[in-house]
Amino acid sequence: MRADLRRAGLRRPSAPLTTGLTATVTTGLTTGLAATVTTALTTALTAGLLLGATAAPAAADTPSPIGIGPVSTDAYQRGAFQVSAWTDAPGVTVTQVSATLRKGDTVVAEIPSVPEFTWNRGRFGTNHDPLKLTEDGGTVPALGRYAVDVTATDSRGNRHTRTDAGVLDFTLMPQLEFGLSAPGWDDRNAVPSGTLTGVQPGSGDIVPIAGRGVDIRRTTPRESPVQSPVTTETGAYTGEAYGDVRPGDTFKVAFAEDSDEVHGSVSYDHSLYTYRPHVVTVKASVDRARVLPGQHAVVTGRMTDPQNGGAPLAGQQVKVGPGALQFYDSAYAKVVTTDADGRFTARIPALPGPSGGWSAVPVDPYQRFSDDVGGPLANPQEARIILGSRLLSNEGRVSVTSTLRATYDIKASFDAQALYLEVSADGRTGWRKIGSTKANDYYPTTTVTATSRGGYYRLRHPQSDILTEAVSGVFRLVRTEARITGMNAGPEPVRKGAYVTATGTLQHHTSGAWRAYGNGAVALQFQAKGSTTWRQVATGRSTAGGKVSLRAKATVDGTWRLRYYGDATHFHAPVPWADYVDVR
Repeated sequence: MRADLRRAGLRRPSAPLTTGLTATVTTGLTTGLAATVTTALTTALTAGLLLGATAAPAAADTPSPIGIGPVSTDAYQRGAFQVSAWTDAPGVTVTQVSATLRKGDTVVAEIPSVPEFTWNRGRFGTNHDPLKLTEDGGTVPALGRYAVDVTATDSRGNRHTRTDAGVLDFTLMPQLEFGLSAPGWDDRNAVPSGTLTGVQPGSGDIVPIAGRGVDIRRTTPRESPVQSPVTTETGAYTGEAYGDVRPGDTFKVAFAEDSDEVHGSVSYDHSLYTYRPHVVTVKASVDRARVLPGQHAVVTGRMTDPQNGGAPLAGQQVKVGPGALQFYDSAYAKVVTTDADGRFTARIPALPGPSGGWSAVPVDPYQRFSDDVGGPLANPQEARIILGSRLLSNEGRVSVTSTLRATYDIKASFDAQALYLEVSADGRTGWRKIGSTKANDYYPTTTVTATSRGGYYRLRHPQSDILTEAVSGVFRLVRTEARITGMNAGPEPVRKGAYVTATGTLQHHTSGAWRAYGNGAVALQFQAKGSTTWRQVATGRSTAGGKVSLRAKATVDGTWRLRYYGDATHFHAPVPWADYVDVR
């Protein structure tokens, strides 16, 4: 090359040659020489060695480390899938994600661009525009399960493909409808029927699933063999009738398939709640308003058919028992059968408690009474009275505390139950009420008070709709009557500042007669003329013979009297007459 340049009369340049130099060198040369020089320059520049110059090597693209995650699908919207794609190269981003659906080696659909989620960068998916069948305007030709290949391209133009990134379950999701024909009093058969449909991927259209068997069986009250009616072109199916069904019987319906067309299972229980009841008329009454423990109430009634001109219904069962309808207790109910005239009679026991009442209901589930049958029937609980403190005061006041409770139910609730205090001369007969109050279950004790001079006492709760009659134990409270006799105050008149002396005799009634009572505390009281207030001016005790003598200074005109207030065993004495003394 250099020899060729010398022969051409050219010198080695001090800087690398450029394209312009190539053109200059070529100018003026013969055609053959120009061709030779041009070829030589091109070769030299390409090798970076022209006239000894060293050219920088060209930068080679480094492939981005693109990653693609597994494909995740939507179990309900089967035309949707998501995938993550990323690159770890600085300043490089994933700019496009595409996907291919394959059935084996056959490509069935191309998704040239899978959108990136704006709220989750690096996550791509078809959720907003799911894949659809071609018949729905989509790109997937048929239902099936397809392998998904995902290709990601970065901002440098590098591409990476993950084969078999996931499987798209592009099949129908099955759903079932099930029902039973409404049985009635005259026809107690129920025919099962319904439809089997599928939710189509992408479009969400509901399409019939034909030619499949749907499994049906009755599970209660007794389990029946499975029957499997086949769906028609519209997805409808109808099974064989179940005989002697009752409201509340349960059935189970189920379907399952795992194919390229349908994938999934669905099942549920269904109770028979739609039926045609036969409405009848029942008129009944009870023979009493209150039934006590150990007693029975008698309910009589008659059943007629309003749909047959009010004709009596014979041979029909009725369940009658204690308790209002909302608290009906079938454990104590009696089942009776109507006679030829539609009449029935039932004896029901007492059921103590707050759910008082009685009711009658049909036994036949296909019967319905035109009106609720029942009414009030009190069932009082047995009660007891627990006595507390008992006191007879010296002023003749009886005070008794007690607790009223249900005997066998300490948690029984009641309010405003009457409680009487009664007295008798001998404790056996002639009881009469002298006081009363109200008791309830909230307060632990109740107090009853009355005026009395002693005797035999008891507390009684009269029978009510809540509690039976209850009587406490009999108890006796006594005090001895006392009195002051022969009271006199003097001298009369009396000189101002002198003493007035009051005398009398303290007695008590014992052993059937009035006798002297010694050592009794007695007080002398004075009331000034024009005043209404008594003032105690002296105290003392009676002698062994019951004599009383008390004195005090007299300063103004007024009235004098002796008082005995009683003690632990005696009533206080009634106020004796008073004696007026004039002071001069």
